Amino acid sequence: MKKSLLRLVAAWGFAALAPAAHAEPVVLSLVHAATTTHPAHLAALQFAKRVEERTRGQVSVEIFPASQLGSENELLQKVRLGAVDMDVTSMNYLIKYEKTFSVVILPYLFDSYSHAHRVLDGPAMKWLAPLAEKQGFIVLSNWEWGFRNLTNNKRPINVPEDVRGLRVRVPPVAELEATMEALGAQVSKVGFKELPQALSQGVVDGQENPINVIYYNKLYETQKHLALTRHVYYNTLHLMSATSWAKLTPAQQAIVREESKAAGDGMRKKIIDEEEQLIARMAAAGVKVTRPDPAPFRAATQSARAEIARFAGEENVRIFLKMVDAERKQ
Repeated sequence: MKKSLLRLVAAWGFAALAPAAHAEPVVLSLVHAATTTHPAHLAALQFAKRVEERTRGQVSVEIFPASQLGSENELLQKVRLGAVDMDVTSMNYLIKYEKTFSVVILPYLFDSYSHAHRVLDGPAMKWLAPLAEKQGFIVLSNWEWGFRNLTNNKRPINVPEDVRGLRVRVPPVAELEATMEALGAQVSKVGFKELPQALSQGVVDGQENPINVIYYNKLYETQKHLALTRHVYYNTLHLMSATSWAKLTPAQQAIVREESKAAGDGMRKKIIDEEEQLIARMAAAGVKVTRPDPAPFRAATQSARAEIARFAGEENVRIFLKMVDAERKQ
């Protein structure tokens, strides 16, 4: 009787373990907006490879680059609904769901890449990630996009007054529009896919983006001037649908988080290490490069800071600036 009971308990134990041991493989979709030559895509490939290896095929990742499945706003909504599992997207797209995220794109906020990383990987992540989760997004890790810079076909930019009157394409992000308008630019909302043609035809005079975006999307080929204004730092987040996250075992979740961070760290290193090289390549192609003093630009964009603070909430800005200042002192 005792042996039979032991065998029955053992059978129950094996039955309880069976679903985990013989679970159906999980296939996750990952979308992003970058070209297949961009460091973001290379990071996505690394992430997919390592997750599949470490889970022994129980979790695999299908990658859809270059906004194949929709615009960035559309993709983020699909992730929120669980129709797409993961997205690598700029932090600003979360503003639609949680306005607090707009504090990150205040102009002239960070002194350097390392300063931005200390803030965003540390106190800001602890503060912002739970807000994203309430909206249906799991923040796996921070990836990279870079400091934004200004190109145009009219004139070199050395002081804020040189921006005045330029027709500058800006993404549909009110905070970036406010920064460019504070410098006196005429903001244009041309779609990114139409941007190369708009630049070549003179529909707009210029645009602003990180160096890697300008180079890998060949935007410099239709621009005469590049000003390293570094006016806003743009962070990229590797996000996962909360619905999809719940389908993974705790062990799989740990692997996904670890490999997300490893891929993001690799992307950061690639973008930062090659930035001066890409600038040199564009200069060799005939683009005139200027390196303006940031101090007058910072002063000129104070009105944009005030406008963003009104939207994000004065208290949220105060909290975030305290984090920024604390990490600056390290």
